[in-house]
Amino acid sequence: MGHLELQNLTIGYGETTIIRDLSISIGNGEIVSLLGPSGAGKTTILKAIAGLLQPSAGDILINDIPVDHLPAEKRDAVLIFQKPLLFPFLNVAQNIGFGLKMQQISSREARPRIDKILEITELTGLGDRKIHQLSGGQQQRVALARGLVLEPSILLLDEPLSNLDAGLRQQMRELIRTIQKQTGITMLFVTHDQSEALAISDRVCLLLGGTLRQTGPPEELFYHPADPEVAHFFGCDNIFNTGEKTFTIRPEDIKIMEAPPDGPDSSQHCLDGEVTGVSFEGSLTRLTVQVEHGLLTVLCRRPAFRTGQTVRLRMPEECIHFFP
Repeated sequence: MGHLELQNLTIGYGETTIIRDLSISIGNGEIVSLLGPSGAGKTTILKAIAGLLQPSAGDILINDIPVDHLPAEKRDAVLIFQKPLLFPFLNVAQNIGFGLKMQQISSREARPRIDKILEITELTGLGDRKIHQLSGGQQQRVALARGLVLEPSILLLDEPLSNLDAGLRQQMRELIRTIQKQTGITMLFVTHDQSEALAISDRVCLLLGGTLRQTGPPEELFYHPADPEVAHFFGCDNIFNTGEKTFTIRPEDIKIMEAPPDGPDSSQHCLDGEVTGVSFEGSLTRLTVQVEHGLLTVLCRRPAFRTGQTVRLRMPEECIHFFP
């Protein structure tokens, strides 16, 4: 297990600043996702932690020890890239054990560690296979195993699931959670995929515009965004301004029904409007509804409404979130 501390980190390339004054603390045995759109600087942060990029300001501590001055090979952290980057001329077991060989650990000592990691990553029986004989998901598991076998304090994962299809991504999410529980290793997981971050993490750090906008449990960012930009990122465009207060409600929390002949009941947080757009998305249907003061997005389970229909929207009070 390991503790990672980033203190007032600023990172850039030449005259361009990518990350400004970033501070994150990751506790022993946590999985924390660094979430943000492409180009937000997520990979840049991982490279700085791993020692592949020098920050222009701030400190990086692993287990309370400053590592800014240490080369990559001396840091107690392993970075797993988006592509597996495996050696095609080595078999699975040799790929996994390559780092141990570089550390001059004997074959006798390395073998049980490799066998244990093969079992944890569900690769038992595949040790003698060449890389080209593996599926994409198996190759990614070999890359994960190659990092785990070194037993680092911190495992850094740079969008390791982005090249897999949807089914394999789900399997790998579950496997990573299982591995983390078995090993207790501390993980910093970079992704631009919201559902991936929400599913895999103990906490999520949302990076927008080079700054950390909100950190907390997945449910907190999803249901209690810090500001409208965070709400927009998590797919909520329903933003209301009433005097000095601004609030939001998630599209799936709005109750929609056919509008009865009487007018809307403001005491029940109701609005009447007209459906202007219907988009069937499988398990949910996305509706755009024109109300008096603008457009609202509503998600409902059945495609029971049509364009041009007058509907009533009820916003449960407990689902309304006021921004700080």
